[in-house]
Amino acid sequence: MRLSNSFLPTYTGEHPRSPDDLRDLNCPQVLPVTNLNHPETPKPAIRSVLVALMMAIFLGALDQTIVAVSMPAISAQFKDVSLLAWVISGYMVAMTVAVPIYGKLGDLYGRRKLMLFGMGLFTLASLFCGMAQSMEQLVLARILQGIGAGGMISVSQAIIGDIVPPRERGRYQGYFSSMYAVASVAGPVLGGYMTEYLSWRWVFLINLPLGLGAYWVARRNLRGLPIPQRKPIIDYLGTLLMIIGLTALLLGITQVGQGHAWRSSEVLGLFACAVVVLAVFVWHERRAREPLLPMHLFANRNALLCWCTIFFTSFQAISLIVLMPLRFQSVTGAGADSAALHLLPLAMGLPIGAYFAGRRTSITGRYKPQILTGAMLMPMSILGMAFSPPEATVISGLFMLLCGISSGMQFPTSLVGTQNSVEQRDIGVATSTTNLFRSLGGAVGVALMSALLLALLQDSTFAHLASSSLISEGHSGNVLLDGLNAAPGDAQNALRAELLVTFRHLLWVSAAVSLLGLAAAIAMPNSLLRGREHGAK
Repeated sequence: MRLSNSFLPTYTGEHPRSPDDLRDLNCPQVLPVTNLNHPETPKPAIRSVLVALMMAIFLGALDQTIVAVSMPAISAQFKDVSLLAWVISGYMVAMTVAVPIYGKLGDLYGRRKLMLFGMGLFTLASLFCGMAQSMEQLVLARILQGIGAGGMISVSQAIIGDIVPPRERGRYQGYFSSMYAVASVAGPVLGGYMTEYLSWRWVFLINLPLGLGAYWVARRNLRGLPIPQRKPIIDYLGTLLMIIGLTALLLGITQVGQGHAWRSSEVLGLFACAVVVLAVFVWHERRAREPLLPMHLFANRNALLCWCTIFFTSFQAISLIVLMPLRFQSVTGAGADSAALHLLPLAMGLPIGAYFAGRRTSITGRYKPQILTGAMLMPMSILGMAFSPPEATVISGLFMLLCGISSGMQFPTSLVGTQNSVEQRDIGVATSTTNLFRSLGGAVGVALMSALLLALLQDSTFAHLASSSLISEGHSGNVLLDGLNAAPGDAQNALRAELLVTFRHLLWVSAAVSLLGLAAAIAMPNSLLRGREHGAK
């Protein structure tokens, strides 16, 4: 398994404008539709919009996982390993930085234009990736691809916030979580087969028919989305400061995950740059006429706690998706295909948890119970995985399923809680900020857990194998696996037993970190969602 990072006015309960909307929202009664000759374009049917958005989410999520398995083939073709990690890291950094920019531009110009731009750029950049003739060209094309993917993922979730009242959003956000789950399993499988039987270039070229199809569906189905009437004012300085600050922060985090020392001049320089530039960004945003990221959102206690929850949930989920297959391969000696199947229970748990949480949120109108349940389940499931040997398929799979359910219960519900906590005019930037914390959580989780694993290995018999290329983003850990396979039988068994203990300690740390997410969930107010206020209270 290859390692990757793997990231309007306030609703007042008014009835939708079309019978299709009423059916999709399961409203108890259909009122007569009046004012049929209204000059405004009617809102699109939610089901048709959902198809377009799910295709966009799947495309963006798939490219986070499908590329990792082709890394050895790419390295062999270009004979360049110095930039190999940035084939994945460049994509993740660009996507994370682009997300809040898309959110604000969507609030100013309308989301349909931004969605189509993101899809078009993603598809075009995929063609550039497939045609790259050097590692530098490939990394540059991946950065462009990440910018496009940031738009698809961020704008998709904001569109649901535009056309669905908060009470119903959990159900629809659960469908998006299922796309992440499908992509996490389908990506490695598709990437492996295409790299083995076709070429690594098809890992990117497959996005051409998928992207063009998604573009056509979105262009057709997203007509009628709300278009802001206020005059747009672009915060150019704020945009530049945020790009520089976030890029420096993510690059520093990535360097740590790739084995660089915390105290190295390169890492400290990046972190110092990030702190200074982001401090200037905050100062500027507090004074800007139309800020890119309104600072008053961070004074919203409920939204801030939702962001903390989703940060730590992503920290756990993404780091486990990255490290658990390596644990399975190194301890059992299984191949990459078996490691991908080993993740299946975790991937299955995500849509299960999201569906359950979405339905309960829609019925009760409250989202904290679902978030709190998931946050309580997370440390218990991680500890269960720590004490379950990987070869114990049933019991290990059960705890991985529970971990997936825990993540699924928190991801879409935290987003719904955030959207409910802000005014409708800020829903785009609030949604993109949620995705920013989700991406940051995944990046920090992978970097810290990878760095900790390197430190643990350096204190063990594996000191001669631990290096910056051993557990880095974009690498598969083949140095570790090859070293294990080369060891004689008795020594190999001893090394595998020691690795099992090392990964157990790593999971203990992960379970302890998850308690911070639980603390945020406990502190969260038990608010009632807007929409159908006459329901359960």
